[in-house]
Amino acid sequence: MFTPHRTGRLGRLLATASVAALTLALTAVPSQAADIPPPDTVVTSPNVAQVANVPKPAPIAATINTDIAFQGHYAFVGNYGGFSIYDIRNPRNPQVVSSVVCPGAQMDLSVYGNLLFASVDSSRNDDSCASTAQSASVKESWEGIRIFDIQDVRNPRYIKSVETACGSHTHTLLPDKHKRNVYLYVSSYSPAANFPDCQPPHDKISIVKVPLRNPTAASVVATPVVFPDGGNETQPGLLIPTSGCHDITVYPEKNIAAGACMGDGVLFDIRDPERPRVTARVTDPNFAFWHSATFNQDATKVVFTDELGGGGAPTCNEAVGPNHGANAIFDITRRGQLVFKSYYKIPRYQADSENCVAHNGSLIPVKGRDIMVQAWYQGGLSVWDFSDSSHPTEIGFFERGPYSGGGGGGLWSAYYYNGFVYGSDFNMGLDVIKVNDRRVQKADRIRLDILNVQTQPTYSEHGH
Repeated sequence: MFTPHRTGRLGRLLATASVAALTLALTAVPSQAADIPPPDTVVTSPNVAQVANVPKPAPIAATINTDIAFQGHYAFVGNYGGFSIYDIRNPRNPQVVSSVVCPGAQMDLSVYGNLLFASVDSSRNDDSCASTAQSASVKESWEGIRIFDIQDVRNPRYIKSVETACGSHTHTLLPDKHKRNVYLYVSSYSPAANFPDCQPPHDKISIVKVPLRNPTAASVVATPVVFPDGGNETQPGLLIPTSGCHDITVYPEKNIAAGACMGDGVLFDIRDPERPRVTARVTDPNFAFWHSATFNQDATKVVFTDELGGGGAPTCNEAVGPNHGANAIFDITRRGQLVFKSYYKIPRYQADSENCVAHNGSLIPVKGRDIMVQAWYQGGLSVWDFSDSSHPTEIGFFERGPYSGGGGGGLWSAYYYNGFVYGSDFNMGLDVIKVNDRRVQKADRIRLDILNVQTQPTYSEHGH
């Protein structure tokens, strides 16, 4: 989710851009009332069922849920106020194991062994869990990566922080091939001349190296420049010009990564994890904000998402249309170039009060098919098939009617893990969904020990 959180001239410009996008969307032709479910009412296609919902735990109930990571029979759910750990060994009856109060947007999470990593893209007065917001114009302010020891899931321990330039909006975990270290590719943006630790042009990412035997020695080891020419800064309709990346997905077994970088989509060669190299780059006149990326299993395609309106605007209506706030499907040629094939957007119009746009999703591992589940904020989740890159189709869906509490809501992330789909809802907590469709049944044979979705695995019927 795009959240202009820093103060100063650029912060005001970003806020203006978001307000303009929201105002434009709110002038859209109203959706048909008969097509909109009653507030908070669950509606699904016949082949999709909600099997559980767990409200947000009390310690962080007042702040919104964000991303999810998985390891063993646990789900780790981020929240602007911290994170929670759920026991999902019985997916139809998940249990809250613990909640950690440690504020700092967005709390994008990943896990590896006994370690949990959390992104903080909210300028704080210090790196502690008791910190408060403080302008990035103050040199002593902190934002970046927090590291927790989760060996005891009932009592996670905060063990280390690493400050990164412009904070950490998202991060992506990349294990090295010898399993001695993990790297975190940190994506951040929104530089300003009066921010000492977030200076323009900031056309780069930060790479944090974490020695697994000594994680408290984690540090920034590289800050490679992704856009030496400044990136896409002049295209009409951009939410904000390229000044770094929003999110990166790595595919370690293929030695490639895909970056969604605000105004640009890029491919990287990551054979040397400390020196990722850009191998392809693309822009799209219909994209306002390149948000995230997902490869198909063969790495012959990549799906990029456009977070039109920054995640706070109602863009799933007739006036905005099917080619904005959508996914773009690109084939990857044998020479590693990106070729646009089509757009995909949910086929159900949402109310003009509902924030709705393409957001976080993952593959459903069906051999020989390219099938994905994806969150669309108040558009719910969509299960869709892009095996034919030029003609993607929806298989099933889950959504709620407009959030009765007003303001933003919906599913931030929707990910497939070991037979079920898990959705992290801003306000409603953790949803567990079962897709009962012959086209995805074979995925139930896949069992993973770990899933950080932006660290994309190669699936096999024996799992990992």
